[in-house]
Amino acid sequence: MGYLEAIILGIIQGLTEFLPVSSSGHLQLAEALFGDHLIPEESLTFTVVLHFATALSTMVIFRKEIVEIIKGLFQFKWNEESKFSVKIIISMIPASLIGFFFEEELASFFGDQILLVGFMLIVTALLLLFADKAKFTGKEVSFGSAFIIGVSQAIAMLPGISRSGATISSAVLLGVDRTRAAKFSFLMVVPLIFGKVGKDILGGEISFSDAHIGVLSAGFLAAFISGLFACTWMISIVKKSKLSYFAIYCAVVGSLAIGFALMN
Repeated sequence: MGYLEAIILGIIQGLTEFLPVSSSGHLQLAEALFGDHLIPEESLTFTVVLHFATALSTMVIFRKEIVEIIKGLFQFKWNEESKFSVKIIISMIPASLIGFFFEEELASFFGDQILLVGFMLIVTALLLLFADKAKFTGKEVSFGSAFIIGVSQAIAMLPGISRSGATISSAVLLGVDRTRAAKFSFLMVVPLIFGKVGKDILGGEISFSDAHIGVLSAGFLAAFISGLFACTWMISIVKKSKLSYFAIYCAVVGSLAIGFALMN
């Protein structure tokens, strides 16, 4: 993989991690077009680096909220900060269980699964259409809704299902205020990403070769910068109820992916 491909994939990851169009699905489609020239270990390292970059961009955008979450965990008081922290933890449970007990089964859905990606993008389009038609409400995320949103996040581990699209749509359909829904969606994934990165590094599943430091850095910066832009933009999009545009996009790309898979 060269620098240009790394930058393009980094931009795709940064934009699609926050925009409701499935980052994992788009990375698979991009690799199918470019050709994945990396060996499995190097491909995994690159993917982890990109996800780490978008997690950092989330932390930059929501630095105040993250400080409040950390305070809530260590104040040992049942206040709004601690309640929000517990809700984040609850939302992590479904995806954590799936990742822990079904990691190998989940991995089988990745790699040259263009047909699956296409169908899952169609599902994402339908979710976005339903959410866009939902009525505006001012509800906060409850403990029960936090778990349901977490289930949506677990389902979105399938390539082609947008994580942000699934979680935001679920929250909006549950009556959660759109801005709160977007913020909660972006914050709930940060601990999972850092946990995954830590697990892969400690488990020796990824390695940083000197020959690829430059390529990794290019991809990291591209994902981080584009992530900053996409995260801010997405909050505004959800608030203005413009998800239908992304629904159309997902439907078109999903249909093209299905056609591409059937012809090959």
